[in-house]
Amino acid sequence: MDFDFSDDQEQLRDAVRKWVDRSYDFERRRAAVRAGGFDGAAYRELAELGLTGLYIPEAHGGMGMGAVEAMVVMEELGRGMVLEPLSQTLIASGVIAGYAPQDVQAQWLPRMASGEALVVLAHQERAARWQLDRCDTQATQTGDTWRVRGTKSVVPAGDHADAFLVPAMAQGTMGLWLVQRQGAGVVTRGYITQDGSRAAEVVMTDAPATLVTREGLTALEHAVDIGIAAVCAEGVGVMDKTMALTADYMNTRKQFGVAIASFQALRHRMADMKMQQELGRSMSYYASLKLNAPTEERRTAMARAKYQLGVAMRFVGQNAVQLHGGIAVTDEYIGSHYFKKLTQLELSFGDSLHHLGQVSARMKETAGVFS
Repeated sequence: MDFDFSDDQEQLRDAVRKWVDRSYDFERRRAAVRAGGFDGAAYRELAELGLTGLYIPEAHGGMGMGAVEAMVVMEELGRGMVLEPLSQTLIASGVIAGYAPQDVQAQWLPRMASGEALVVLAHQERAARWQLDRCDTQATQTGDTWRVRGTKSVVPAGDHADAFLVPAMAQGTMGLWLVQRQGAGVVTRGYITQDGSRAAEVVMTDAPATLVTREGLTALEHAVDIGIAAVCAEGVGVMDKTMALTADYMNTRKQFGVAIASFQALRHRMADMKMQQELGRSMSYYASLKLNAPTEERRTAMARAKYQLGVAMRFVGQNAVQLHGGIAVTDEYIGSHYFKKLTQLELSFGDSLHHLGQVSARMKETAGVFS
């Protein structure tokens, strides 16, 4: 099996890496965190690179690319810990392009591709704890008008987004609606998350909504799986940079007159970290390659990948802190921010324990060996 990237994919990687290195350094990121965790100018720059249109068909102004291209982009954005939620744009564009009526696609996809509109997934509720089929938000219909009532938590860039994809229950069945942030009855309360990015609580009180699909659970599962694949790829990029920082520090820091990189025990620790990093990379590839598989196969693959990435990110992050010592937990040092990013990614779209349960629940008689 050929795992080499195509020339176009390598050129895409190179373009994103150059943007991260030249235009999104640590100081710009710190300034964005101080300003609230979202940099509109940076998001527009991502749009100028065409990244906001990765999953959007060319007919709607996008690039019409696939999961592997998205993985390449998210790895590079992970290296720079980019705060702006491109993964949410991938989720929203994938769901709208795949499930929404043509008029909804025509209204939103061109604006999303150009970066004019930011649409994010608002699905988390306090009592659900990553169970996608548990939803207390309600949608009601009066004539041709839908209205949504409920509260969604930890919505990425929720007080900056133009609209939300909201799962809600209508007559006992889950559907998916699009709710505009500026619409009547919508209130957002923004805050900074652990890694410095922006999120919000979104309260909807009979807010006007546009129906995307009545197959809400199917669409939501697909949306979350797109998010998991993006998080896995982003985690690989963050681990790449964390490993490089740790190796550089060990070659610089001296004890007993020699660099600590020469100590055999610490070299073994780095080797263990590298093994976890590469396990994570292979499972990120697996997740992206399975993203268009049939539903059951795709869901199982995502649970496996997210579990392995969770284990790898925790191991690499915690050991990087131990190998650095006290400097690794200071706000002034970039390494501490990579550690926080890895910690938050491990919790995104379900933590490792949740996905271990999913793997166990979906295990067949072959115990996963031949499936």
